Amino acid sequence: MPVVPKKPYLIRALHDWIVDSELTPYLMVAADSDQVIVPVDYVNEGKIILNISANAVQNLEISGTAVSFSGRFGGHSFDVYVPRHNVLAIYAKETGEGMMFDPADEGGPDAGPDEPPPVVDKPGGHLKVIK
Repeated sequence: MPVVPKKPYLIRALHDWIVDSELTPYLMVAADSDQVIVPVDYVNEGKIILNISANAVQNLEISGTAVSFSGRFGGHSFDVYVPRHNVLAIYAKETGEGMMFDPADEGGPDAGPDEPPPVVDKPGGHLKVIK
């Protein structure tokens, strides 16, 4: 049975928690992919920070594959599209609380086949992959 990626669920849950806490949700994005659609004038060192609060965006959608919305940048409307593997973090602007994601956990569209986790020896027992 294929495993459903947990990242979109974590992004949605953290977004809801940040908004319910009356804080501002920010998304850190790796903007170094042709699949990412963001205003390039705001990209710094291959990354962009996006305010995804209800006051800043319209039509926010956090799906299983991407985050998308319409926002205003420099007074101009811009449709943003971020594949889930390009989301590096979601956090509250005011407190910095949130979650960073390890890009190696998911890989990008060119990621190779999943490798089984290694056998781990721990004192008092053994863990191993069972197929």
